[in-house]
Amino acid sequence: MQKRNQITSGQARLNGNGQAHEASEGKCRLQIHPRVGATCLTAVRFKSHLVSKVFTWSLLLLIPTLLMGQASNFGVIPQPNHLESKSGTYTFGEVVQISGNNERLDALVQYASNIFTEENNWRTEKGQNHRKSDLRLELNQKEDQAEGAYRLEVNKKGILISAANEQGIFYGLQTLRQLVSQQQGINLAYVSITDAPRFGWRAYMLDEGRYFQGMDQVKKLLDEMARLKMNVFHWHLVDDQGWRIEIKKYPLLTEVGSKRKSTQVGPRKWDSPIQSGEPHEGYYTQEEIKEIIAYAEERYITIVPEIEMPGHSSAAIAAYPWLGSSGKQIEVPINFGVSEDIFNVADPKVYDFLTDVLDEVMALFPSKVIHIGGDEAKYDHWENSEEIRAYMKKHNLPTFADLQVDFTNRISNYIESKGRKMMGWNEILGKNVHEYQAEKDGEAETELSKNAVIHFWRGDIKLMTEAAEAGYTIVNSLHTETYLDYSYSSIPLKRAYDFNPVPKDLDSKYHNRIIGTGTQMWGEWIPTSGYMDFMTFPRIAAYAEVGWTQPQQKDFDRYIKVLPKLMEIWKDKEIYYAPLEEAMPK
Repeated sequence: MQKRNQITSGQARLNGNGQAHEASEGKCRLQIHPRVGATCLTAVRFKSHLVSKVFTWSLLLLIPTLLMGQASNFGVIPQPNHLESKSGTYTFGEVVQISGNNERLDALVQYASNIFTEENNWRTEKGQNHRKSDLRLELNQKEDQAEGAYRLEVNKKGILISAANEQGIFYGLQTLRQLVSQQQGINLAYVSITDAPRFGWRAYMLDEGRYFQGMDQVKKLLDEMARLKMNVFHWHLVDDQGWRIEIKKYPLLTEVGSKRKSTQVGPRKWDSPIQSGEPHEGYYTQEEIKEIIAYAEERYITIVPEIEMPGHSSAAIAAYPWLGSSGKQIEVPINFGVSEDIFNVADPKVYDFLTDVLDEVMALFPSKVIHIGGDEAKYDHWENSEEIRAYMKKHNLPTFADLQVDFTNRISNYIESKGRKMMGWNEILGKNVHEYQAEKDGEAETELSKNAVIHFWRGDIKLMTEAAEAGYTIVNSLHTETYLDYSYSSIPLKRAYDFNPVPKDLDSKYHNRIIGTGTQMWGEWIPTSGYMDFMTFPRIAAYAEVGWTQPQQKDFDRYIKVLPKLMEIWKDKEIYYAPLEEAMPK
């Protein structure tokens, strides 16, 4: 695949960093710069020197305007990895015919019809003659076999979207949606796009353990993820402050665990003494979850559920006190932060409970990956439990870090026995990344199963490179670069855009161990959907390009020029995004 944007027919040719390249326009050698415009380096040698000067300065005045107009026609987020502009436009008739070359594409033909009718007021019909249809969708095994790769051509024959799989066709349609919305009218400029994602894991994480958001918000997020070609919705469904998924075998998880009597609020956040004084509750029934999963599948998005263990388990312990290591009855916490009670992993009944829960979760979610959290497990109550200490002695586990790795491996083996794979935050490696853990529990001797997927969020980057070199598969979601609950002053839009999930010191032979990235919307201080929109948009579009576009094709100046058109779409959908002056503080 060529990795440089190719723009012909007198337009600018820019490299992936937005640097100037030379392009020829007739016999005038032009240097094109994305912000400065065109400079004529060599005028045509006319017999009249005066004519030459006039011609040259005319180009100087005219070409920047032409280039800006033409470039705006092809502003897509995430940026395609190969785009070539061509001379000419395709004009639609009163009725736009859409067809597919395979019955497997019938649903996508209907999807395209619905989208363009709703968003662009097209009158559409299913084309009876595929070769003569305005928009042709084609499955073609000669195309790039990478999942999600596609080719989009606009020429005198119409629009062709071709791919080796349905997901690629879907992504081609997302690119076409943006092109059509920018060019408007009945004409579409000729273009050739060949595209494929950089990473296979392009995720958005929603934490609903803290605040229940509901189906409408989830579907809205899924819609915008689809527009941006993101393919993993990481659903954090349980935490200390709430259990949000119905488990039929254990009804108290939602009857008790989904409710709290008040919530910590106030500008001091973690240190706030202020309580809302109002109850908060909510959970998803299994039927509602099935509906959301089907909605996501229609958009080629996999939902990866996260069920926290062994820590962040207070809501479950409040429902069933025998799950905890303290042996005490507790309430669902009304304060945020890391709670001290933790699952008693030495008790066979607790292991049975967790595998029962995982059975129902895996029956609902088709995802090959099941996330078990594993982060911020405080060992205080393990320290005070005779049962835990006896288990550690019996199994030769010298530290509580070893106990957690041992437990995680048991869960990993169980998940693998069901044909799935376990994922967890990087604490599951057994290396301490928190100041509150005792020094003796700093590093486990027990090795984590190599089949586990490591979700890196905290600690020295060296830990990630060591894990990659040791053979682990990694999703890089470093909190200082990807957390959406962090303010725009902490992670401004450009910092989000510039994030590279592959550590610069990682040997290239291990780069394929980094399978992608996720951006995380943690919910402690995000009580409403409007506030969530403000913190998510427009940064989600930057992270979408991080996951899709090759680094040499990225250009923040281009991104900023294209973004307002996307913001118009969000505004029409009543998504309350952050204005650019907020997203890019000085």
